[in-house]
Amino acid sequence: MTQQPDTSHQHHAAPGSSWRMAVSATLHCLTGCAIGEILGMVIGTAAGLHNVGTVVLSVVLAFVFGYALTMRGVLRSGVSFAGAVRVALAADTFSIFVMEVVDNAVMVVVPGAMDAGPTTALFWASLAFALVVAFVLTVPVNKWMIARGRGHAVVHGMH
Repeated sequence: MTQQPDTSHQHHAAPGSSWRMAVSATLHCLTGCAIGEILGMVIGTAAGLHNVGTVVLSVVLAFVFGYALTMRGVLRSGVSFAGAVRVALAADTFSIFVMEVVDNAVMVVVPGAMDAGPTTALFWASLAFALVVAFVLTVPVNKWMIARGRGHAVVHGMH
Protein backbone atom coordinates (compact mmCIF):
# COMPACT_ATOMS: atom_id res chain seq x y z
CA MET A 1 0.00 0.00 0.00
CA THR A 2 1.52 3.31 -1.09
CA GLN A 3 1.08 6.27 1.19
CA GLN A 4 0.04 9.52 -0.44
CA PRO A 5 1.89 12.70 0.55
CA ASP A 6 0.06 14.91 3.01
CA THR A 7 -1.03 18.08 1.21
CA SER A 8 -3.34 19.29 3.94
CA HIS A 9 -0.92 22.11 4.80
CA GLN A 10 -2.07 23.88 1.67
CA HIS A 11 -5.57 24.38 3.06
CA HIS A 12 -5.05 24.89 6.79
CA ALA A 13 -3.20 27.42 8.89
CA ALA A 14 0.51 26.88 8.75
CA PRO A 15 2.28 26.71 12.10
CA GLY A 16 4.56 29.47 10.80
CA SER A 17 1.80 31.95 10.04
CA SER A 18 3.87 34.61 11.73
CA TRP A 19 4.30 38.30 11.10
CA ARG A 20 7.54 37.41 9.32
CA MET A 21 5.65 35.21 6.86
CA ALA A 22 3.05 37.96 6.38
CA VAL A 23 5.76 40.52 5.69
CA SER A 24 7.37 38.15 3.18
CA ALA A 25 4.04 37.54 1.42
CA THR A 26 3.32 41.27 1.35
CA LEU A 27 6.76 42.07 -0.07
CA HIS A 28 6.06 39.52 -2.81
CA CYS A 29 2.70 41.16 -3.48
CA LEU A 30 4.23 44.63 -3.34
CA THR A 31 6.79 43.70 -6.00
CA GLY A 32 4.18 42.83 -8.61
CA CYS A 33 1.86 45.63 -7.56
CA ALA A 34 4.62 48.21 -7.62
CA ILE A 35 5.75 47.21 -11.11
CA GLY A 36 2.20 47.50 -12.45
CA GLU A 37 1.34 50.56 -10.38
CA ILE A 38 4.44 52.48 -11.45
CA LEU A 39 4.02 51.56 -15.11
CA GLY A 40 0.33 52.48 -15.01
CA MET A 41 0.92 55.81 -13.27
CA VAL A 42 3.82 56.74 -15.57
CA ILE A 43 1.99 55.73 -18.75
CA GLY A 44 -1.32 57.29 -17.67
CA THR A 45 0.09 60.61 -16.51
CA ALA A 46 2.56 60.90 -19.41
CA ALA A 47 -0.25 60.17 -21.89
CA GLY A 48 -2.48 62.76 -20.22
CA LEU A 49 -5.16 60.25 -19.26
CA HIS A 50 -7.84 61.39 -16.84
CA ASN A 51 -7.15 60.32 -13.23
CA VAL A 52 -9.76 57.55 -13.50
CA GLY A 53 -8.11 56.14 -16.62
CA THR A 54 -4.69 56.28 -14.99
CA VAL A 55 -5.95 54.50 -11.87
CA VAL A 56 -7.72 51.81 -13.92
CA LEU A 57 -4.57 51.22 -15.99
CA SER A 58 -2.46 51.03 -12.82
CA VAL A 59 -4.80 48.54 -11.16
CA VAL A 60 -4.99 46.30 -14.23
CA LEU A 61 -1.22 46.25 -14.60
CA ALA A 62 -0.73 45.63 -10.86
CA PHE A 63 -2.94 42.54 -11.05
CA VAL A 64 -1.22 41.32 -14.23
CA PHE A 65 2.28 41.65 -12.77
CA GLY A 66 1.24 40.39 -9.33
CA TYR A 67 -0.32 37.24 -10.77
CA ALA A 68 2.58 36.76 -13.20
CA LEU A 69 5.17 36.78 -10.41
CA THR A 70 3.24 34.20 -8.42
CA MET A 71 2.64 32.05 -11.48
CA ARG A 72 6.34 32.09 -12.33
CA GLY A 73 7.24 30.38 -9.07
CA VAL A 74 4.29 27.99 -9.18
CA LEU A 75 5.04 26.96 -12.76
CA ARG A 76 8.64 26.21 -11.76
CA SER A 77 7.31 23.76 -9.17
CA GLY A 78 5.73 21.72 -11.97
CA VAL A 79 2.12 22.85 -11.75
CA SER A 80 0.25 23.16 -15.06
CA PHE A 81 -0.49 26.62 -16.48
CA ALA A 82 -4.20 26.31 -15.63
CA GLY A 83 -3.28 25.15 -12.13
CA ALA A 84 -0.86 28.05 -11.73
CA VAL A 85 -3.59 30.50 -12.75
CA ARG A 86 -5.93 29.02 -10.12
CA VAL A 87 -3.22 29.18 -7.45
CA ALA A 88 -2.32 32.78 -8.32
CA LEU A 89 -5.96 33.86 -8.21
CA ALA A 90 -6.45 32.17 -4.83
CA ALA A 91 -3.17 33.42 -3.38
CA ASP A 92 -3.07 37.00 -4.56
CA THR A 93 -6.46 38.44 -5.42
CA PHE A 94 -7.47 39.82 -2.03
CA SER A 95 -3.96 41.02 -1.16
CA ILE A 96 -3.55 42.84 -4.48
CA PHE A 97 -7.05 44.29 -4.15
CA VAL A 98 -6.29 45.75 -0.71
CA MET A 99 -2.91 47.05 -1.83
CA GLU A 100 -4.40 48.69 -4.91
CA VAL A 101 -7.29 50.32 -3.07
CA VAL A 102 -4.88 51.81 -0.54
CA ASP A 103 -2.10 52.98 -2.84
CA ASN A 104 -4.46 54.48 -5.42
CA ALA A 105 -6.48 56.20 -2.70
CA VAL A 106 -3.29 57.76 -1.35
CA MET A 107 -2.26 58.92 -4.83
CA VAL A 108 -5.67 60.49 -5.40
CA VAL A 109 -5.82 62.29 -2.03
CA VAL A 110 -2.26 63.71 -2.06
CA PRO A 111 -2.81 67.19 -3.49
CA GLY A 112 -1.40 67.48 -7.00
CA ALA A 113 0.16 63.99 -7.10
CA MET A 114 -1.88 62.68 -10.02
CA ASP A 115 -1.35 65.86 -12.02
CA ALA A 116 2.35 66.24 -11.21
CA GLY A 117 3.60 63.87 -13.90
CA PRO A 118 6.53 61.46 -13.90
CA THR A 119 9.16 64.19 -14.27
CA THR A 120 8.47 65.69 -10.84
CA ALA A 121 9.61 64.86 -7.32
CA LEU A 122 6.02 65.24 -6.08
CA PHE A 123 4.87 62.39 -8.33
CA TRP A 124 7.63 59.99 -7.25
CA ALA A 125 7.48 60.91 -3.56
CA SER A 126 3.70 60.48 -3.56
CA LEU A 127 3.93 57.13 -5.34
CA ALA A 128 6.63 55.88 -2.95
CA PHE A 129 4.58 57.05 0.03
CA ALA A 130 1.45 55.39 -1.38
CA LEU A 131 3.25 52.06 -1.80
CA VAL A 132 4.68 52.21 1.73
CA VAL A 133 1.25 52.92 3.22
CA ALA A 134 -0.26 50.10 1.14
CA PHE A 135 2.45 47.72 2.34
CA VAL A 136 1.92 48.60 6.01
CA LEU A 137 -1.86 48.18 5.77
CA THR A 138 -1.68 44.96 3.74
CA VAL A 139 0.68 43.06 6.08
CA PRO A 140 -2.06 42.43 8.70
CA VAL A 141 -4.44 41.36 5.92
CA ASN A 142 -1.92 38.78 4.72
CA LYS A 143 -1.26 37.62 8.28
CA TRP A 144 -4.97 37.07 8.80
CA MET A 145 -5.31 35.16 5.51
CA ILE A 146 -2.21 33.00 6.06
CA ALA A 147 -3.40 32.07 9.55
CA ARG A 148 -6.56 30.72 7.92
CA GLY A 149 -4.74 28.78 5.19
CA ARG A 150 -5.58 31.36 2.54
CA GLY A 151 -3.58 33.85 0.50
CA HIS A 152 0.09 32.99 0.28
CA ALA A 153 -0.42 29.94 2.50
CA VAL A 154 -1.78 28.35 -0.70
CA VAL A 155 1.59 28.71 -2.47
CA HIS A 156 3.87 28.33 0.57
CA GLY A 157 4.74 24.72 -0.19
CA MET A 158 5.31 25.39 -3.90
CA HIS A 159 8.23 27.82 -3.66
